[in-house]
Amino acid sequence: MSPITHPQLAATVLDTEDVAGLAEFYRGLLGWEYAAQSGPAAEDGDEWRTLVAPSGTRLSFQRVDALPRSTWPGVERPQQVHLDLTVPDAAALRGLHPHVVELGATLLHDASDDPDELVCIYADPAGHPFCVFVPLPAGG
Repeated sequence: MSPITHPQLAATVLDTEDVAGLAEFYRGLLGWEYAAQSGPAAEDGDEWRTLVAPSGTRLSFQRVDALPRSTWPGVERPQQVHLDLTVPDAAALRGLHPHVVELGATLLHDASDDPDELVCIYADPAGHPFCVFVPLPAGG
């Protein structure tokens, strides 16, 4: 039997009714740049955009006609996918909050003072939940 060639993750793609708006939200949040031929001037800029991190990680946005918002933490419409983002410490978590809200996110859950897991959970402008947390110390 031949060894398995495992696939590599090329990008995470989020559906949205507003490709430009959601791409700009995450560009402002993450500080990433548009991938070559994927920015506002791209031919398919209203249908698809991709951001790329300095590490090469990609986050793409695909237009859909309708996207019901997640009702998390309710169960009517689950989140299906969410992004986990980290900051180095509690001060960074608290300091990031006004910026995230100014960009258009909605705070869903604030556990920024929880001794077990410092986290804030937001919904992006399209309704996708995402977490910003402080990683636990190694062995914690």
